[in-house]
Amino acid sequence: MVTAPFPQFNIQNGDDLTRNVRPLLYEIRHALQDLLETGESRVVDLRSIPLAPGEEEKLINLLGCGEVVVKLEALGLSEIYETQYPGVWLVTHFNTDSSIIGRFVEITLIPEILKAQQEDMKDSLLQLDEALLSGDDREVV
Repeated sequence: MVTAPFPQFNIQNGDDLTRNVRPLLYEIRHALQDLLETGESRVVDLRSIPLAPGEEEKLINLLGCGEVVVKLEALGLSEIYETQYPGVWLVTHFNTDSSIIGRFVEITLIPEILKAQQEDMKDSLLQLDEALLSGDDREVV
């Protein structure tokens, strides 16, 4: 039995690549419109979308960088920056080897990871109460 070789699958077609960058930009555009009209946030997981080599970078370059940049150390480094389009954020999470483990475009007023957590705020309230009740001005900064 003679078997034909498997056809080679190449998702890259010249400079057009998979052509998923433009549809992603439309998705981001519609999500921004929804945010403005309804207050609804949306997250696009860039690692769950089939992108050819170079397309993620192309999208990131097209989104550009805006005024807000945050580096967060919590269970590994996270970089959060607002793109040149206010309300559109790029959030990248790294492991301890500095490899990307997650990359998201969040269309929101402020990325979820930057919001204070209820439990943390409750602890802060207790700490402030203790500092104020102690009467020691050195503890109240």
